[in-house]
Amino acid sequence: MTGPNPQLDAQGNLKHFLTIDGLDRALLTEILDRSEGFLGVAQQAVKKVPLCRGKIVANLFFENSTRTRTTFELAAKRLSADVLNLNISTSATAKGETLLDTLRNLEAMHVDMFVVRHADSGAAHFIASHAAPHVSVINAGDGRHSHPTQGMLDMFTIRRHKGGFDGLTVAIVGDVLHSRVARSQILALNTLGVREVRVIAPRTLVPTRAEEALGVRVFHDLREGVRDADVIILLRLQRERMDGGFLPSEHEYFYLFGLTEKRLRGAKPDAIVMHPGPINRGVEMDSQVADGARSVILEQVSNGLAVRMAVMSMCIGTQNLGAGPSGQPLPEATTQDTPHV
Repeated sequence: MTGPNPQLDAQGNLKHFLTIDGLDRALLTEILDRSEGFLGVAQQAVKKVPLCRGKIVANLFFENSTRTRTTFELAAKRLSADVLNLNISTSATAKGETLLDTLRNLEAMHVDMFVVRHADSGAAHFIASHAAPHVSVINAGDGRHSHPTQGMLDMFTIRRHKGGFDGLTVAIVGDVLHSRVARSQILALNTLGVREVRVIAPRTLVPTRAEEALGVRVFHDLREGVRDADVIILLRLQRERMDGGFLPSEHEYFYLFGLTEKRLRGAKPDAIVMHPGPINRGVEMDSQVADGARSVILEQVSNGLAVRMAVMSMCIGTQNLGAGPSGQPLPEATTQDTPHV
């Protein structure tokens, strides 16, 4: 990015979260550190903190995703925000109203944050550039471009298992060409300072000039690519974004690139296996790996709540309210008198 980063306010704080591109290591680390403080909320008798009490969050999902929408909704509710889920298929946009008209009407209802998922790359940036000054926008996935909260929850999961990023070798396997998740992961991993990011996929599923453009090392052989890896991230084959003959068949893909227990043995003994979900068992990996001891896939889902709570609280401008000196939220009992923000 050139010029001021549109995701940051005048003080350099996070205003929108649209992409990991252009954010420095210190800010990404702050998101991870703040997320640690939200992990314990799920263990509280009352699973809420009042950091966003009085705020309204609108989920604008122009593309289906039950998992992501649900986690954003739950994260907002745990922050004590009110949540509005807009049913796009029956909303005014489906009746001819423009997107900007819809936004203006929601802003007139005093909405404070839009969580946006859209099939078109750049949609979240467009909405952020036209939103009222008091409104924050979080990108919940736009086309092939970016899925920054998924990227950060994956980084959070890696750090909790590996302690940090220095010296790590991370292998990303699968449909990198169509994956907004992979782009966010690669940007975050390189910014956080891993030793090497590897991309393992058929030639048809690797972007042109990936090594130079993405800062990765490309492999077309799974066994070679996962050798001595610390982390293996499997990606879903995104058939809905494929408009040509990218693969002969899913069966052949699994034969060449599916992760099995035997192929996993080539990685380091303490290597972890990740997947952003949903999993296609028998395509990206077999069930022994998905349900095995090295799989942290369900942890990713739990960690996603903490990371999204952290990002939402930072973007909505409440990071200094009801927080301890490290920025981590205090228990509910000590923050009941936190003023509305």
